[in-house]
Amino acid sequence: MPLIGDELPDAIFEAIIELLRTRRQFDLGAYKDRCIRRRIAKRLRNSGASDVAGYLKLLTDDEGELDALLATLSIHVSQFFRNSDTFLALERHVLPDLFRLARATGRRELRLWSVGCAGGEEPYSLALLIDELSPAGLKVDILATDVSEPVLESARAALYEPVRLTEVPPPVLARYFTAEGDRYRLIEKVRALVRFERHNVMTAAEFPPADLILCRNVLIYFTREEQARILARFAAALPEGGALVLGRAEALTGVERQLFRTEFPTERIYRRMAAAAPGADS
Repeated sequence: MPLIGDELPDAIFEAIIELLRTRRQFDLGAYKDRCIRRRIAKRLRNSGASDVAGYLKLLTDDEGELDALLATLSIHVSQFFRNSDTFLALERHVLPDLFRLARATGRRELRLWSVGCAGGEEPYSLALLIDELSPAGLKVDILATDVSEPVLESARAALYEPVRLTEVPPPVLARYFTAEGDRYRLIEKVRALVRFERHNVMTAAEFPPADLILCRNVLIYFTREEQARILARFAAALPEGGALVLGRAEALTGVERQLFRTEFPTERIYRRMAAAAPGADS
């Protein structure tokens, strides 16, 4: 019978968790247990290992397999302009307003952060918007992060199958992509707008300051307690008026609602509110 997530023995599961923690600094403690077990079982089947003990040995001996497992655990399927209404709101409302706020305070740089960027579709979608909007007098820094270095390397290559580009309008496809066999590569001008770095929102000592944070379909894998901790750290990284975009299956439900106001509820776009002054009434 094929292995399923719930049948992964606890001892093997714990050993795998420890390998990822010690060799990749990737702590699975805050992730939802059942989801992680299913993903490990999926990678086990694809690895060709004969059984769970054999897979544990493979992980111990083969650094490449450890990276492959990390990619399986961390990657989420994406495409350019996924949930197009979200990017429409960013293009027409959120980004122009962030440009205005930056200029009003005398700033010349805007910082955008794509969390859990996987194959790069999301940060490159932002880069395409920025190239089209061409904000005068502003340098836009787009940071894309993920926990898996192999995933980041693939994102840097910016080579995509057509299924990842179904939401890209034909004129945009023709202008910004070049065909390579049956795939398409994003042009260097746009690739250069995005820098990719390894970062883990669970374990990182610092969160980079940002004016816009996209963290879509990432929090769903964490426990509620860890979600609240990460959202509080996002709030600390954003200035007043900074924007946070979550996935459509995610929402602010706890004390973090006191840190953000909802701007586009369906699109899960929020704005950072001013921090309460010391001694102010709650």
